[in-house]
Amino acid sequence: MQIETVGIFCGSSTGSNNIYREETIKLADYLAQNGKSLVYGGGTAGLMGVLAGRMLEKGCRVTGVIPEMIQTKVGHLPLTETIVTPDMHSRKRKMYDISDCFIALPGGIGTIEEISEAFTWQQLGYHSKAVSLYNINNFFKYFDSFLEAAEMAGFIKNVHRSRLIIESEPARLLEKLESYDGTTIDKWS
Repeated sequence: MQIETVGIFCGSSTGSNNIYREETIKLADYLAQNGKSLVYGGGTAGLMGVLAGRMLEKGCRVTGVIPEMIQTKVGHLPLTETIVTPDMHSRKRKMYDISDCFIALPGGIGTIEEISEAFTWQQLGYHSKAVSLYNINNFFKYFDSFLEAAEMAGFIKNVHRSRLIIESEPARLLEKLESYDGTTIDKWS
């Protein structure tokens, strides 16, 4: 799969451990080194600002997609492009449309909701793009445990669950994203 533009969901805070900031910079550097562009939530707060700021420093194309209501409440970086949407639903749809794959970094309920929706859409066949978790400091272990429990209880098929890429090293993450087989697997059969 040819990946040029990476859609990333992440926290609007930097978390309580500096490792989240450090590893976000490490991922940004690796994506920049490999010529990737970024699509993200558009603000300057938290890991979002760290990520976008670093990729801008490295000369990357950075597109922010931000709802009108949030745009008036947050700081802004000199992005390559800013797309203002009427609401969060439109924001996510636009991010899904213009990204070649998706990565979630640590974040709160919004981050989990956004990556879960991208993963759901993949499962339902609305897109065939790779969905992944950058598992800094084993942040997503409980989310992965939830998915395991859902599979064991018969609520998700292994063939779908196993398509979620979970990695803690940028090189392995990008390698898996680029080698992802985008064939849609029918949920209903």
